[in-house]
Amino acid sequence: MSQAKVEKYKQEKANRKKIMRRQKISKYLSRVCGCVVALAIVGWIGYSIHTYYEDNRTYETIYCDISSLTDYVDGLDAE
Repeated sequence: MSQAKVEKYKQEKANRKKIMRRQKISKYLSRVCGCVVALAIVGWIGYSIHTYYEDNRTYETIYCDISSLTDYVDGLDAE
């Protein structure tokens, strides 16, 4: 081996713990960022689907005459 390779190997060996720690942190941060981005995309898609559904939803209003029921309940209270 040349002297330069030997020196490089010694430096890598001396800093191996720091290098491994940096690699682990980088790997962890990339996973966390990837999960956050994936969660944001899924949330955005869900919100878009919900908004689309609510905008296209038709509401049907039903009216009914409950005056006879009201009269009956008022009659029960009077007794």
